[in-house]
Amino acid sequence: MSTDDTDLVLLSVAAPGVGVITLNNPDRMNAWSARMAARFFARLDEARTNPDIRVVVVTGAGKGFCPGADMDALNQIRANPAGGAGPATGAGRFSDLLEYPKPVIAAINGAVAGVGLVMALFCDLRFAAKGVKMTTAFSRRGLIAEYGSSWALPRLIGSARALDLLLSGRVITADEAERLGMINGVVEPEALMEHVLAYAADLAENCCPTSFAIMKKQVYGDWGTDADTATSNAIGLMNESVRREDFQEGVQSFLDKRPPKFAPYTD
Repeated sequence: MSTDDTDLVLLSVAAPGVGVITLNNPDRMNAWSARMAARFFARLDEARTNPDIRVVVVTGAGKGFCPGADMDALNQIRANPAGGAGPATGAGRFSDLLEYPKPVIAAINGAVAGVGLVMALFCDLRFAAKGVKMTTAFSRRGLIAEYGSSWALPRLIGSARALDLLLSGRVITADEAERLGMINGVVEPEALMEHVLAYAADLAENCCPTSFAIMKKQVYGDWGTDADTATSNAIGLMNESVRREDFQEGVQSFLDKRPPKFAPYTD
């Protein structure tokens, strides 16, 4: 494992407006640990406050995306169960991504399981390389649906399908995950990052960062409301949006037949 924690998770700008967060421990297939968790959430914070980054892509170095918790960490927990399950605690929660103002896209380049799958589920969008294998794995390790997966997975694929994957811990391929509605698309492995970066770059170049932040709040917040409340909230938000400069720019750029120049999002 890398001896330098700052290298465990990397942040780069791969295209204008697109930040790429890379889990960077390929010798261990980017297995999750408390050290990686700390760096992951720190990199998210860096990307959040960087006005040059409008969309975030998360991927893994080497052949794996994230196959779950590092076995050394699991063995430490097994040796000291009174200390609790720590690989994804103490630095942040994946549910924080629901309130993250920028789109977060998972580019699943290799095997993903356990806590790694939970992280991908809490991203806004997911694309996977063809042939990638996925599993919740929890039931086969004597564990439970970890870190909010019991909330996120049913909302993507429904409770019956979620229970199938959680109770059985069976391995599925990217193709089945797409059919279930768990991921947005399957791409040939050699084309995955090109595809995802092109998608992200289109968002960054042509779409409004403030719209991103508000739409995420609407989609995730409206899950707990009825249709009438969601509609009433949307009317209020719409009235606010037409008074912003972004609306003026969006219409004018369309009339001018040019790319819009939207302002960065600010908290």
